[in-house]
Amino acid sequence: MKKLDDLLLIGDPTLYEVSEPVLESELNLVPGWMADLHGVMEEVRAKYHFGRAIAAPQLGILRRVIYINIDEPLIIINPELHNLSDDLIELWDDCMCLPNLLVRVKRHRSLTLRYLDENWEQCEWHVTDDLAELVQHEYDHLNGVLCTMRAIDGKSFRWRP
Repeated sequence: MKKLDDLLLIGDPTLYEVSEPVLESELNLVPGWMADLHGVMEEVRAKYHFGRAIAAPQLGILRRVIYINIDEPLIIINPELHNLSDDLIELWDDCMCLPNLLVRVKRHRSLTLRYLDENWEQCEWHVTDDLAELVQHEYDHLNGVLCTMRAIDGKSFRWRP
């Protein structure tokens, strides 16, 4: 079982790698990954008082898996972003891999997320505003992109109050 100490922090080269798609033959590994992602996210919530989602690469699992837990757990396998809105929102982004730093970024206001669930069934979810931002943030992790790389400018950083 992975713990908070297993969470990779900014600067770890693994965070900048592109993750591989999950193969159907690896579906039996997903419950263990989900348990690890859930456990570490709960530890982050307890210590830093934030955290709605986590991507597998943040724990060194280089697979295209995102775990979201806002009202209930949701596992997202091999996500694809579609219908990205032209309308952008600007916000202070946070990340478990840099827990005390906020980064000002721009994200698409809405999008459609296509993914596989834990039963390998195709799903589609249209998200807007804060959920769209969250999905884009986690999706970036799958591509080796941190929010620091999306900063609006050199003044787009601040310590968490």
